[in-house]
Amino acid sequence: MGSFVLYAVCAFAAIGGFCFGYDIGVISGVLTMPDFQVKMTGIPYLSSSQTSIITGLLLAGCFVGSLLAGPSAERLSRRITIIIASFIFVVGAAIQTAANGYSMMIGGRFVAGLGVGALSMIVPLYQSELAPKEIRGRLIALQQLMITIGIMVAFWIDAGTQHIDGAGSWRIPLGIQMAPGVILFIGTFFLPYSPRWLLSKGRNAEALGVLAKLHSAGNETDPRVVAEYEEIIAQIELERAVAVGSYLELFQGKLRRRMILGILVQIFQQFTGMNSIMYYAPTIFKQAGISDTSATLIASGVNGVVNVLATIPAILYLDRLGRRVVMMSGAALMGTCMVLCGAVMGGTGVVVTDPITGDKSVDMSGNTSASYFCIVMVYIFVSGFAYSWGPVGWVYPAEIYPLSVRAKGTSITTAFNWLMNFVISLICPVMLVKITWGTYLFFGGCCAIMGTTVFFFFPETKGRSLEEMEDVFGGSILCHRAKHTTSTPEFDSVHDDEKKEMA
Repeated sequence: MGSFVLYAVCAFAAIGGFCFGYDIGVISGVLTMPDFQVKMTGIPYLSSSQTSIITGLLLAGCFVGSLLAGPSAERLSRRITIIIASFIFVVGAAIQTAANGYSMMIGGRFVAGLGVGALSMIVPLYQSELAPKEIRGRLIALQQLMITIGIMVAFWIDAGTQHIDGAGSWRIPLGIQMAPGVILFIGTFFLPYSPRWLLSKGRNAEALGVLAKLHSAGNETDPRVVAEYEEIIAQIELERAVAVGSYLELFQGKLRRRMILGILVQIFQQFTGMNSIMYYAPTIFKQAGISDTSATLIASGVNGVVNVLATIPAILYLDRLGRRVVMMSGAALMGTCMVLCGAVMGGTGVVVTDPITGDKSVDMSGNTSASYFCIVMVYIFVSGFAYSWGPVGWVYPAEIYPLSVRAKGTSITTAFNWLMNFVISLICPVMLVKITWGTYLFFGGCCAIMGTTVFFFFPETKGRSLEEMEDVFGGSILCHRAKHTTSTPEFDSVHDDEKKEMA
């Protein structure tokens, strides 16, 4: 199921995810480079507030960019919005690369954030509207895979340039991110419009041509293409009768349930604790007993590689296992790892208080076995996130809304993702120095809440077309007793063919 053209288009659009991951990942290494610190402040030191602003302004830009992308996606199209967002991202990256002071750097961070936020919203939406229902999860999960690759590449580039003397140590890693942005900007001119957006604008012939090109090698009479085309038109006519005119109406009537669930997915994705693990991996590994700088660097780098590799199963099996099973199993695995990590740290480590700052840390240097256990738990935790809440956090919100409000709904849920990302970036460093190992127990508790909420309230969406979501969310609010199939039509047809051959 799915032509080469379809996979190629969705994979190319996912370069937006690479830009997202790289820009987030690159700054952690740059902030520690001496030449960067001197260039920004005139002294070899960045205060905690300056560091927070450099990090936080990107998140602020992402929040604003994700909201602005909604109206743009509706009026200008999904494709044009990707072009605009990639251009803004390149401009922001260029400002950061050329920065000659602190003010210019934070300005570049905010501008780049506008582009990253818009891309993080529009790319999954675009992919969802191109993909057939049987492999929609797989194609949207490409976004998360590219995010993880971007984070990993940024980390190792930082590691490779940190020993360069002069401005090249930080300008090179910041400048490299312009390359994927330019590629996405130019290449998107050759990508098709979303067929669902075309139909919503009355451009039916173009939409049929796009559907045929993506799903049947250009055959406009293919039964599957005709069926999807007619289904979309019927849904558009139905939605026009109950058109939603404002963002406020998204939280009223039948749409309220979908908005709440879409927002919860994004909130939960952040409160798994994953970003705190990625942002503060060196600190965490130091607390777990690895004090040597090079060893901490390698441990953090391996963390990024694990993140990439563990995302691959989601691409292969998300549409077979379903969203519910993946989210619940991921929450259970992550929660278990966090609780075990926190319990072992608390039971075997010694909490040390800095006499000057009052900050606390865990000293586990006297127990090597416990240290390695905690590091393994972190790696397993990262794997649990990478195959579950990482990709599903983008898949689920992009597929649950009606066409008439899909851009609005997705922009709001993505904005909540960035808002919660900002909240975590504020509270996590405080938690690590105030309650130390209790931080892991906190996130373990969050994972338990997440898994329970999914079990009771989240309906299964795999194997259902975007136009069938009205039926999916039209049933009981409680979903734990609903029948959730474990196969999709794609796999059913394969098994049916095998049975016929055996007969």
